[in-house]
Amino acid sequence: MIAGLSKAVTLYLAPILALTATILTLFAYLAPSLLLHDQVALLIVTPSTSLLQTGSSQSVDGPSVFLGVLGSCSRSKNSAPVNCTAPTLSPQYDLSVLPANSPNLLLSAPTAATPAFIAVAISFSALFLFTFTLISFRNKLGSKISTILEKPILQRLSAWIGFFGFIIGLTSFLILRMWFGKAVQDFNASITSQGQQGPKLVANTGNAFTMVWVAYAFLAVPIIASLSKLNVMASKK
Repeated sequence: MIAGLSKAVTLYLAPILALTATILTLFAYLAPSLLLHDQVALLIVTPSTSLLQTGSSQSVDGPSVFLGVLGSCSRSKNSAPVNCTAPTLSPQYDLSVLPANSPNLLLSAPTAATPAFIAVAISFSALFLFTFTLISFRNKLGSKISTILEKPILQRLSAWIGFFGFIIGLTSFLILRMWFGKAVQDFNASITSQGQQGPKLVANTGNAFTMVWVAYAFLAVPIIASLSKLNVMASKK
């Protein structure tokens, strides 16, 4: 039973988890400038009185801003259409909808290196998904292809591609989480210091980070499966 369960996890569950992880990471990377404009973001500024009135979280109508890795989206009020910037590795966030007394300078984009590293990590993860799936189902692809995929060097290459993609991507998103976490703290502190004259806004980290943590938790399963195979092969020598 244990052997059957292990085989099912390796052959069927692990590729599905790798596919899900790649899709979730891609969505978090492309949002909000390319897709899910007002639904997924790394940092969100929304209208609220929670910072001006202690214990109050009354929602009000006002401007909203959604910041991501490649750009930003914004709207002047809750019922207004969402406008997005062009996606780029060095985004300039459009904060023109926010009032003049809001601390806009605190909402800056990270350096271009971070989005570039994330793009490399997603490429590695996609390549790992492809090679891992082929290796898992090699016995169903014909004798010639199966023989090629049986080679230890290809299996090692696939495992290390997945491992480096995992490390690079997770590290990059951790850096982004610290960057935007500090921006949220400073933005809200600046509004609070203005008292009742401050803008009715509040900043929060977005649900894109939740998608990323789930994605890398899923991705860990096939990577561990690949690395465990390497450990077994090494111990036989």
